[in-house]
Parts: sequence; structure tokens; C-alpha cells
Amino acid sequence: MDRYEHVVRLLDYDDWANREFLGALQAHPTPEAVRLFAHVVAAQVLWLDRMAHRPMTCPVWPDWSVDECAVRLDVLRANWRSFLRGLDARALSTSISYVNTSGKHFKNQIGDVISHVLFHAAYHRGQLATTLRAAGHEAPYTDFIHAVREGKFDAGGD
Repeated sequence: MDRYEHVVRLLDYDDWANREFLGALQAHPTPEAVRLFAHVVAAQVLWLDRMAHRPMTCPVWPDWSVDECAVRLDVLRANWRSFLRGLDARALSTSISYVNTSGKHFKNQIGDVISHVLFHAAYHRGQLATTLRAAGHEAPYTDFIHAVREGKFDAGGD
């Protein structure tokens, strides 16, 4: 598996994990958890906008309902797939320039941006799990290795 295939695999996992939390939030939409989840989705939209050289299409911390998050998650999956179709392993080393939400200019490799997106989402899913548990609800089990073992997404390999 080359680097590009690995990134695609991790984004498939990320989509599955986000959808697991979406299901939990549809059952128990606590305000703080919905706020965190909306941020996870919006941050990915923001980074895709940056990598595609588009202006921001949503705020970093939007006030979205669970239903709006569900719709945005479907659009996000389609947009990731579209973006990835234009890439290969070499493209992941290509740098993009962007301006962050504080107005500062940066330049990073696409592969590093995607890694950031994945780690950022995992970090906030941890917060989501804590938030749901504190409200007396069960959080989904979204460990990567669990997802691979259970065939939760196209994991490739053995």
C-alpha cells in the first residue's frame, strides 16, 4: 500500500468514525456534543476549501443541528472523494498556501494537512465520547484497529 492508498484508507476510517458519532448524536443530541461534532465536520470543510483554493464556505464553529451535520457529512464524503481523485502519492507532497482564520499566511504539504484533519477529528471525537458519557450516554467504539478487525470500512490488505 503506498502513501496515497494509506491516506484514502484513513479518510474512509474517519468517515466511518464520524458516522458512528452521528448515530450517537441522533439518539442523544446533547448541545455540547452537537457543537463539537459540528466543529469536526466544519473543520474538514474548511481544510478542503483551503486545499481547493476556495474561500471559506462555513464558520469554524457553526451552529448546526444534528440533521444539518448529517447532510454536511454526506457532502463532505463526496467532496473528499472528488478531491482525492485528482491526487496521487506525489501530490501529497505538494504544498499549498493558505490564510488561517486569524489572517496568518502558511504553506503546508497536502499530506500534512490531511494528517492534521484526521488527528483533529480524532481529538474531538475523544471529547465527544467524554461529553456523551458525562451526560449518561454510551459513546461509540471507534478505535481504528477495532474498525479494521470488524471490517467497518474497506480496510484493504490482510
